[in-house]
Amino acid sequence: MLFTVRRVDWEIDGAGVRSLRTNVFVKEQGVPEDLEWDHLDAGAIHAVAYDEAWPRDATVIGTGRLIVDSPTTARIGRMAVETAIRRSGIGSAILSFLEEEAQALGIQRITLHAQNYVKDFYRHHGYREHGETFMEAGILHVEMQKSL
Repeated sequence: MLFTVRRVDWEIDGAGVRSLRTNVFVKEQGVPEDLEWDHLDAGAIHAVAYDEAWPRDATVIGTGRLIVDSPTTARIGRMAVETAIRRSGIGSAILSFLEEEAQALGIQRITLHAQNYVKDFYRHHGYREHGETFMEAGILHVEMQKSL
């Protein structure tokens, strides 16, 4: 599958991101809507994957966000890929894109809360577990970190 990852403006392009995250987190995983939608989206750096066969306003097939916490630290979160096309490199491309955005800002360490069943995906990309597993939005997670 050919796809493109781009940085998007939440106010302009957020509808496609909202739709994908609603499908993945709220409908598929049962995350309550009030936990999915927070005040951090407006200030986050959003990466979106689009299928190259579709125009820019087509359905979003993957997304993730980067939240800068300090001049040297940031968090990646809300990583989601359309169910039918997972394991096709889209998540890896989004993660790499967000890491490059972080490096350009001088970020030295990224933290994320990985759902327990995908922690191997993040390990493959150089993230290491930090602490014990915990429940977040009714789903088992583990904090992971990576130095850039």
